[in-house]
Amino acid sequence: MEMFSFVSPEVIFGSGTISQCGESAVRLGAKKIFVITDSDIVKAGWLEQILHHLKSAGLEYVVWADVLSNPQDKNLLAGVKQYKQGKCDAVLAVGGGSPIDAAKAVALLVSNGGNVSDYEHIDSVSNPLPPMLAIPTTAGSGSEVSQFAIIVNSSEKRKMTLISKSLIPNIAIYDPQFLATLDNKSMLYSGFNVLSHAIEAYVSVAANPITDTHALDAVNIVSSSLRKIQQGIRNDELHRSMAVANMKAGLAFSNAILGAVHAITHQICALYNLPAGLVDAVLLPRVMEFNLPEARYKYGLLAEALGESVEDYNSEAEKVLSAVQSLVKDTELPTSLSQIGIESTLLPTLANNVIKDICLVTNPREVVLNDVIYILRRAY
Repeated sequence: MEMFSFVSPEVIFGSGTISQCGESAVRLGAKKIFVITDSDIVKAGWLEQILHHLKSAGLEYVVWADVLSNPQDKNLLAGVKQYKQGKCDAVLAVGGGSPIDAAKAVALLVSNGGNVSDYEHIDSVSNPLPPMLAIPTTAGSGSEVSQFAIIVNSSEKRKMTLISKSLIPNIAIYDPQFLATLDNKSMLYSGFNVLSHAIEAYVSVAANPITDTHALDAVNIVSSSLRKIQQGIRNDELHRSMAVANMKAGLAFSNAILGAVHAITHQICALYNLPAGLVDAVLLPRVMEFNLPEARYKYGLLAEALGESVEDYNSEAEKVLSAVQSLVKDTELPTSLSQIGIESTLLPTLANNVIKDICLVTNPREVVLNDVIYILRRAY
């Protein structure tokens, strides 16, 4: 077996664990913590609870609640300025992937300087980041346990993928009760984000036995959960299952990286302010179809994890395509890029941006510009 490594933050999981955010920050040496979130978390009342726990732990704090959906590099400069002016010494991210990715970028810039675009290469961070805690309020991005941060390059209108072990939060706190405040559509989009994370990590050329275990578990859990959500079934057990699937998929892709689905989704979301999971649902079957010749055995295993009866993983690998397509159909999500408003005239621009995305490096099949154009047209 080839050598591999596996990285993970400390994970605190369970209902009510939000109460541990203050004590956790103190353990990391924080005295004045920079809280990064968005307006939805403020409106839902979660921020007020978190600030109460920080205050109870004797911590001072500064709040920056201006994170955009799909955070942009230029917007982050305001956060960096506020962190420095407040003389903060730690970061707490609360929210979905946008606040957590924004928090990573702010922590990166306050400790290393420069611009976000300076760190677009793998492991290009030299100075240690301030202590980071992340509290995910959705079950989709996995950013709270990953070494990824996805930030929009506002001048080039494309997403940059930052990858560094330095970007992994020190502590991730999963409290499934947050999911109770999400509507069904948001849960479905988040779930497809989890599914695509897990599938891409599983067939990645950088996968290893630990990432494989987490990825398969996530696929199994989320596929059954998505159908329940579509049926309107929402309860503590389902929320817990989705939180577990999100964590497992995040650990898998953090260590195995991703593939062409995310390389394309990143760039579509840079031009259109769409939920990543919505775009993933359209692209996943098409990219899997493209990758099938290079990942037959693993796709056969994935078909089984998705509930298909499979006797021979190689010869019946195609079953994974119908399994994913059935899941998209059962959850009544779009099946084409045209359905979600993507303009055909922008496909060449998208393709040129996609080919720069670092996630293509670990796709199981080599992807060149013409391949991206082919996949986009098949998905249109």
